[in-house]
Amino acid sequence: MHTQTFQSPQEHTHRQHFLKGALAVTPLCIAVIPWGLLAGSFAVEIGLLPIEGQALSAIVFAGSAQLVALGLLKAGAGVATILLTTLFITSRHLLYSISMRQHISSLPLRWRLGLGFLLTDELFAICGHQKKHEFNRWFALGVGFWFYLCWNLATLAGIIAGKYIPNLDQLGLEFAIAATFIAIVVPTIQRLSVLLTVITAIVLSVLCSWAQIEGGLIIASLGAMTCGYLCSTKEKK
Repeated sequence: MHTQTFQSPQEHTHRQHFLKGALAVTPLCIAVIPWGLLAGSFAVEIGLLPIEGQALSAIVFAGSAQLVALGLLKAGAGVATILLTTLFITSRHLLYSISMRQHISSLPLRWRLGLGFLLTDELFAICGHQKKHEFNRWFALGVGFWFYLCWNLATLAGIIAGKYIPNLDQLGLEFAIAATFIAIVVPTIQRLSVLLTVITAIVLSVLCSWAQIEGGLIIASLGAMTCGYLCSTKEKK
């Protein structure tokens, strides 16, 4: 997805920036609908109350972490295991926040907290690579809030559908997870270091899955980051 360069806030109203942000993230909102349906229906399937399943999306607001946490709950895992696993899965958001710190650190506290809560892969894909003079907080708010609303509506639809459509989790909806991340990652491949990072992650994850190695996701992530870092340092020399 292409990020747009905007002129100064004085030339556009806050509402226009907000609507442009919402429009920019809409394709990713559509792509994530099957993912939300799966999260909502899975929550009902493992025995959570509808309000509890909805609260996961409203409070946690992390698709992959929600699905993994639900799977661990179904398997009877302890709280410590669930927290540690979701910590590893969502640790990339720490890198997102570090990368966007130059844009957000000067904003008032309410804006930092709000955009921090709304910071997802999708928001970072659209706003994370903008230069400081291109970044607009109302545009970012439009991206984050619209995606948050769509994710919660998709979860609600999944909760409702989970009561009437049996075996909804067997319809292949989980492919939406891979499709969403592919749509996010591919446009960011503009340097050799990023390309090698992606290739390394793919190869290592497939090999770990084939070899049935536990913790393969962590191994692939660390290997890809190491490869990308080494390559980027050589590019700067």
